[in-house]
Amino acid sequence: MAIPWFKKAPREQVIDLVPGISPELRSVLNALDSISIVLSASDQVLYSSHEASRFGIIRDGRISSQELMALVRVVRRTHKSHEGNLEIPSTVLSGASSNLRVRVAPLDQIGRTLVLVDDVSEAQRVDAIRRDFVANISHELKTPIGALSLLSEAVAGASDNPELVKHFATKMGVTSHRLTELVQQIINLSRLQDANPLQEYKLVQVSDVVNQAIALCITNAESRNISLDLDLQEECFVFADREQLVMAIQNLIENAINYSPQNTRVNIAVRLEKRNVEIIVKDQGIGIPDSDLERIFERFYRVDPARSRETGGTGLGLSIVKHVAANHGGEVRVWSKPDEGSTFTFVIPKSESNSEQEAGR
Repeated sequence: MAIPWFKKAPREQVIDLVPGISPELRSVLNALDSISIVLSASDQVLYSSHEASRFGIIRDGRISSQELMALVRVVRRTHKSHEGNLEIPSTVLSGASSNLRVRVAPLDQIGRTLVLVDDVSEAQRVDAIRRDFVANISHELKTPIGALSLLSEAVAGASDNPELVKHFATKMGVTSHRLTELVQQIINLSRLQDANPLQEYKLVQVSDVVNQAIALCITNAESRNISLDLDLQEECFVFADREQLVMAIQNLIENAINYSPQNTRVNIAVRLEKRNVEIIVKDQGIGIPDSDLERIFERFYRVDPARSRETGGTGLGLSIVKHVAANHGGEVRVWSKPDEGSTFTFVIPKSESNSEQEAGR
């Protein structure tokens, strides 16, 4: 897969270390998105972008990387352009190790060499996440699809037994519903990542959002005899994409229901804290071990895979909640202890214009 090129930060003035670089060449190099370096025939740096210093490529007026210098020598020997990849250890300025794509070309007849460097670390990281996501989706879809295939064979084999046909058909319906939910969650997550966060924003009344999310969860809660209690102390408004907000709160409530014993309660509260609105979902469920707390927002991560299969969980709900919070300039926090339940707090900046009229009511 081709790695996309990212534009660097706003260009800073390049360093002209040694006279001899023409204004025309300087203008061209300064217009490039890539980090640019010009070497003399004696390997002295004649010209360098400021970004080169951030990666520690240049020290004392010379290129510090032996791998890069080896590539420069190949270019000088062959008089042809070459490219390669370098991994630069973390530095105080860069803050982390970097993967760089390097292109080296002969510049003129007097031995000067042009080096162009692009940081592809973020592109490679995104590409790795994309590959893992596709692999996870393939794995997750394989289970319900395989189950439907087996159940259809079972139905065909039990055609002379109405009771068995009804039994297998019911299981097919449950599996089909789980598959539909999984596909819809994948679509939702993709939309969250691709959409412009500000495109559908408007003034939204928080109580309406929470009540709509609760209404979407009532059937599941009643089937498990779990009561949903709302504590709304003060009305408040936020600038938000209403659909995204309802989806996030619904996922938090559904998650609380699915991981709670029957005949318990899930508490939903709305609080104003300084400049933020906090939507709190507290359950009396199985809780989350400390070792799992940092991973629960990862895609397809499940604390209890067996329970997720039982409840039809997709492993994407909390990841969706995290993306919605980030899209709105907020965050989601969690407190949990095994056998004591969990409390998720969805935080979003409140609007200063708390007006029903402005909210379109």
